[in-house]
Formats: sequence, C-alpha cells, structure tokens
Amino acid sequence: MRARIGAFLKPRTSAPAGRAPNRREGGVDLARGLAVFGMFAAHVVATAPEFHWTDPASWSAAVNGNSSILFAVLAGVSLGLLTGGSAPHAGVRLATDRRRTAVRAALIYAVGIALWLMPAPVYVILPAYGILFLLALPLLSWRPRWLLAMAGAVAVVAPFVVAAIDHSDFWSSFEGAVVKDLTGWHYPFLAWIAFVAVGIAVARIGFDRPLTVLATGLIAAGISCAGFGVIGRFGVEALSSEPHTTGMGEMFGSGGLAVAVVCACVLVCRTPLTWIVWPVRVVGSMPLTAYAGQLIAWSVWIWAQDPPVDPIGGFHAVDPFWPMVLATVFFCCAWNLIVGRGPLEWAVGAISTRAVRARLDG
Repeated sequence: MRARIGAFLKPRTSAPAGRAPNRREGGVDLARGLAVFGMFAAHVVATAPEFHWTDPASWSAAVNGNSSILFAVLAGVSLGLLTGGSAPHAGVRLATDRRRTAVRAALIYAVGIALWLMPAPVYVILPAYGILFLLALPLLSWRPRWLLAMAGAVAVVAPFVVAAIDHSDFWSSFEGAVVKDLTGWHYPFLAWIAFVAVGIAVARIGFDRPLTVLATGLIAAGISCAGFGVIGRFGVEALSSEPHTTGMGEMFGSGGLAVAVVCACVLVCRTPLTWIVWPVRVVGSMPLTAYAGQLIAWSVWIWAQDPPVDPIGGFHAVDPFWPMVLATVFFCCAWNLIVGRGPLEWAVGAISTRAVRARLDG
C-alpha cells in the first residue's frame, strides 16, 4: 500500500513529444473531480439564479450548466487519450478502439437508464453520453484543426436547430417526455457533439508542452468571454448564454470555459500542488462511480422516508452537499488504495475489452 500511495502522489512525468502518455493525466482527473463536485452542487444546493463576478454570493451559480458541459468536454478528452493522445492510433488499432468505444457507449447508456429508473429527480446525463460516444466514432481519426472547425460550425448552427426542435408540441406529450429521457435530450446530442469534438482536439494537441497547454487555455478563456459577454447579450433564444439553453452564447461560453479549466488543471498538476489535490484527482479517476453513487444515495434517502416527502426540497433541507462530498472522497480514496480502479470504470473497461477481443478473435 505504501508503494501505491507513493506512486499516485508522485507528479506525473510528461511523455516525450510525439508519444502517447503511458500514465494517467493527473490534470484531467483533477478536472473530472471538480466536475463531479460541481454536479453535486448543481443537484443538491440552492444555487444563485445568476452569476456576477462582483458578488461572491452569486458565485454558486457557476456550477449551473457549466459542470455538465465540463463533463462533456472531458468525455472527448478521455476518448482522445484512450485512442493515442497526441500520437493517435491508426489502422487495426484504431478499429479496435472504435469497437471498444461502441461497447462502452452501450454500457454507459445502460447505466444511465438504470439510474433514470430510480426516484432521484435528476436529468441523467449518461444516456446522452452513450449517444455522443457513438457519434464520436468517426471523429477519432480527425486532425485537431478539423475537429475544431467542426465544433465551431456545430456551435453556430445547432442552437437554431435545437431551438426549432424544442418548440415542437411533441415534447409536451407523454411519449415526448419518455423520448427526451431515453435520448438525454436535456443535453441535446446534436449540439453537444461539439463539446466532445473539442475535447478530442485538446487531447490530440497534447499536454506534454506547458506553453502549448497555457496558450490553449488562454485562447479558450478568450472564446468563453466572447460567448458569455458578447454573443449571449443579444437577447435572442438561439444566442442565449443562460445555463441549459444550448444557445450559441452557452456553447462558446461554457465550452471555452471547460477547456480553460482542463488546461489550468493540467498546469496545476505539473507542480507540487498535485499532491494537495490528490483526493480530488482520485474522485476524478472514477467519475462514473461517483456520479452513480450520488444518485443511488439520493434514491435510497427517498425510499427511506416514511411518510414520503418532497424529493427535492426535502433532500435540500438536510444540507447533503458536504456529507456527499466527504463520503465520496473517503470511498474513492479508500477504494483506490485498497483495490485500484473504480468499480464501474473497471467493469466498463473489462467488458468492452473482452467483448472486442472475442469478436476479433472469434
């Protein structure tokens, strides 16, 4: 166990330029951990309605919408790293990656449906992730410039398409509500594929050169400012920067912010601060387990109430945020030190690997 602790706490050593890293990228895990805690806050904390830099009391609003988009960008980063990072796989190896990613998509979708069937009153994002992983399969061979160009085009066009689709009377029917949940349309894949594409591009650009990471983060921060401060100010629905509107302002604002956060986390983990944020990195190394865990815990609390109470207001009234954060950190750290990889992450990885091997060999 002492060797395991030392290995995990030691700052990651960058791989040589042009080679894929052979270890976990600590900064990506840190960003995932922050996204997990941001999602917790968005679910169980009564956040401020609007964010204002000059009013600290409003800063809690930063998690609204931004946490889920950070997750989507990180999903793309993960796909990029799994398929070679800055030295992307090709040929048979890429074909294997695509098949395994398709299996992962199906498994993540299945977990999402299982969580959707639970009583926790949350729009489960995992069905949308499963669809996004499938849509991303052709993108795994694209160069960064094409990925970024495609993401930019989608961010400009998709908000108008999504707004038109959302105005359909179909969504007000029972069938529409079911389709919305089964497709994760609260996170519309027609637009959100842009976030995944950006994440893959960031992984292809690579994290080996700190100056490149810094430049990427600064450019992304500028794009974020333009999205929130310029595009979102026109008062048009399709240009909105408000959370969960899928407006163009949100697409550029939150998407740029997510990339900036990832780059900042990578740079932090190039310093001794990586030791201090180790618990957050551990949570970020098993985000599927942490995400599912909080919804299961919430559902168990609802089932235990007799007589029944408001599943949202009642749960918020017990101030569950910090207990959930501390319990998640404790569980993830203990599991990492004793077992290793997160239970759901291990299951998804093992099943996808065995399924593809059987198909290729058989």
